[in-house]
Amino acid sequence: METALKTAITVETIISAPVEKVWKYWTEPQHITKWCQASDDWHAPYAENDVRTNGKFKTTMAAKDGSASFDFEGVYTNVQLNKVIGYDIADGRKVKIVFSDQGGKTKVTETFETENINPVEMQRGGWQAILDNFRKYTEAN
Repeated sequence: METALKTAITVETIISAPVEKVWKYWTEPQHITKWCQASDDWHAPYAENDVRTNGKFKTTMAAKDGSASFDFEGVYTNVQLNKVIGYDIADGRKVKIVFSDQGGKTKVTETFETENINPVEMQRGGWQAILDNFRKYTEAN
């Protein structure tokens, strides 16, 4: 019998903003739709977010040319205000995000289990690109 081992990948960034602002921009739908894409030819036209343990979230990610879209959704398993967000993606993979105060800056560390469709490095690059877009958006506003 084969057992599929899930690979965990960690991406991170440091944002020049206090943790309270970073948390707000990460969790409020009106902000999520502004930064949640891996490349300029995609966008997030819709987001809903109930940020509490057992709360649900959904973000629609779509190609701007209309050629593709999908809903990224799941359920929160651990929410600690301004510190930690844990969730299960609808496909069963787990994600943990840690927000660390760095003296007026915030380190965001995101660890996620990979899926088995796309190469691991492609997944790492996509999640890092989204995190980089988040950092740019948060620092610019």
